[in-house]
Amino acid sequence: MSLTITTKRSITYALLGLLCGIILAMTAVVSFRLGSSIEVEQVAPTSTPPYLKQTEVIILEPPAATEVPEIVMIDDTVFEYVEVVDGCDIHFEGECLLARSGPGTEFDAVARLRNDMVLKIDGSVTRDDTTWYKVVFEEWLRYPERLTSDWYVAADYVEVLYDEGDKTVWDTKPGTTTKKILVDLSKQKLTATENDEIFMDIDISTGLEITPTPRGTFNVFKKTPSRYMQGPLPGLASNQSYDLPGVPWNLYFTHGGAVIHGAYWHDSFGSAYSHGCVNVLPEEARKLYLWADLGMEVTVQD
Repeated sequence: MSLTITTKRSITYALLGLLCGIILAMTAVVSFRLGSSIEVEQVAPTSTPPYLKQTEVIILEPPAATEVPEIVMIDDTVFEYVEVVDGCDIHFEGECLLARSGPGTEFDAVARLRNDMVLKIDGSVTRDDTTWYKVVFEEWLRYPERLTSDWYVAADYVEVLYDEGDKTVWDTKPGTTTKKILVDLSKQKLTATENDEIFMDIDISTGLEITPTPRGTFNVFKKTPSRYMQGPLPGLASNQSYDLPGVPWNLYFTHGGAVIHGAYWHDSFGSAYSHGCVNVLPEEARKLYLWADLGMEVTVQD
């Protein structure tokens, strides 16, 4: 069955009898439209009474006008990120987790998801005893036209991540740290140290000759568990098109877009491969991300 989704904001309420009396005295103007949605024009005071809760709902509209639309609430979650753990491999081998345009298998599949992708979510929907997470892409996208519909993923195939989300040196003042990262381009190695003791020494993939990783000494100024990478990028010799949502465990060290991150789409670690970033095996990228400090030094050398 083909369904369409309309997202609306609705007001849910308890103690209906008490609320009806209070509404008459409130300064907000409430007007009811056809159906169960409520349109609210908010005026002072702006604080929400404890017996009112604003929630988001989706209206699943059946194709036949004689059928009744299904109204489903999107519940808040205490976490913001999930990791794909039961998808396909780097070359799309095996059964991929399908992102769908709505919360149910009757909706169109809009993307095939590989293991180790990290996605940001904004609520959950439970239908027919299955929980679906609503995926959101809140960052700026170079090619937004490629994202043509909503994304929902089934909870059974992802792992919940309790991560604080984006951190920057502007929002969180970095402290003093002795942690350092050395990227060796000739050896395709990354070495992470603290007090000159090695924490990690791993194979990586840096930029190809036409899309080189910038050399020099930098500092980590942003951390985010998920980003959406798209190409081609202006100003680079390569015109290769790519579309990579859910890139995991990102450490930004140049304002030109050079990032240390996990790569779920290849296994060529130990040789140059990227468009300028430093690619790391996803499980190693997660360890590095959790260990790394904002403001820490990153040196890239030949």
